[in-house]
Amino acid sequence: MDVTALKKQLNQNAPANVYLVLGTQDILRQQARHLFNQLIPADQQVMNVGSYDMEVTPLAVALDDAVSAPFFGERRLVIITKPYFLTGEQANHKIEHDVDSLLEYLMHPQPETVLVLFAPYEKLDGRKKVVKQLKQVAVEISAAPLSEKQARQNVLQQVKHDGYEFESWAIDELVQRTNADYGLMVNSINKLELFGFQAKQITTAGVVGLVPQSLDQNVFDLVNAVLKHDQEKAVQHYQDLIGSAEQPLRINAVLVGQFRLLIQVKVLTHHGLSQGGLAQALKVHPYRVKLALQTVRSFSLSVLQQAFLGLVEVEQQLKTTQREPQLLFELFMLKYDREVS
Repeated sequence: MDVTALKKQLNQNAPANVYLVLGTQDILRQQARHLFNQLIPADQQVMNVGSYDMEVTPLAVALDDAVSAPFFGERRLVIITKPYFLTGEQANHKIEHDVDSLLEYLMHPQPETVLVLFAPYEKLDGRKKVVKQLKQVAVEISAAPLSEKQARQNVLQQVKHDGYEFESWAIDELVQRTNADYGLMVNSINKLELFGFQAKQITTAGVVGLVPQSLDQNVFDLVNAVLKHDQEKAVQHYQDLIGSAEQPLRINAVLVGQFRLLIQVKVLTHHGLSQGGLAQALKVHPYRVKLALQTVRSFSLSVLQQAFLGLVEVEQQLKTTQREPQLLFELFMLKYDREVS
């Protein structure tokens, strides 16, 4: 179930006893939490809403709250966050949790309590008995990162609900500048709607003026200039990044990471992996894989490797010499042009 379906279910005022919100997309977890909080009237929330972080609070404290009757209200809401004991990670925490008590609770949930576990992880350890029981009992809400298509649809729906519309190409510009990160897109909506208040329209000019490009997107433009041997444009992009107070080592690290991704995509595509398979195997956002696929079609593996190795050499020089970062980048461009021309 996604957050939209959760909203429809909770609006019927018939929530389940146990929910699991699983995934790493912070904005989706925030939206889900807001919906759950609305189950309890504002004047009852102090007494009937409890939130417990498992990295600092014993599980028993949360479960004691869960089995308690609501205080002058219809129901109690108990939220458990960061339940790392449901994963396979060996967390170095001093808190001892009685996981068997959770297993027992899941077998007999308190009818007047809505227990919600917010698990900000990609997956749980399905071998654990408590996880198996949780999967059987709980309604699972996905907070996994949205695909580009899903992010577009959700943002378009939100803007339409607010009484606005996107000018042609404005949504594309927003996707590009945020790398299709749904959280970044949502966080941009308020200022874009304020900018377009009179016309009730979000314009491309508004997106360009108000939504800064991510470092990854700026570096992607720089990568394209490098691969096309456009020294003037590449140096200009590099200067712009330095001018925006980005550290040379960080710029170079992102460049190295981008070429590493291109090489990985080139190799794995040759082995038959699809866009979705690549995103899963490389653990990167599908939109980044989409852009990488568009790039690697035009370049050989050896060309990508030469750029990667050249930038690794630049990184070593940045760490061991006092030479100007821009000079090192320009020398890299000259050497790269000679080697692949």
